[in-house]
Amino acid sequence: MGFMKDFRDFTMKGNIVDLAVAVIIGAAFGAIISSLVDDVITPLLLTPALKAAHAEDLDKLMWGSVKYGRFLSAVIKFAIIALVLFILIKGLNKALKKKAAAPAGPSSTDKLLMEIRDELKK
Repeated sequence: MGFMKDFRDFTMKGNIVDLAVAVIIGAAFGAIISSLVDDVITPLLLTPALKAAHAEDLDKLMWGSVKYGRFLSAVIKFAIIALVLFILIKGLNKALKKKAAAPAGPSSTDKLLMEIRDELKK
């Protein structure tokens, strides 16, 4: 029973649960980005390039047996995910810096009390 208790304690630690939530949210975010690239960006932005290459579908872009259309789609998805994560992390760091900015100085009452204390020491 010690092994099962140790395993349960390990899996219920905050870090493990937070990691599991992050993986689930990341998978959902990946699905959103895939839909954005496949359903919005590809038809709107890449349609002229696809027509020029005589391919109506990004998956059909091939050079010999190399399917570079799928690779191009994966690169676009990666770039969008990286950009969004960069913006989120930069915003989070900026918010944390504001919280950890200069601590407020003593209030006027505190200054007065310090002056009184200093005078009493003399």
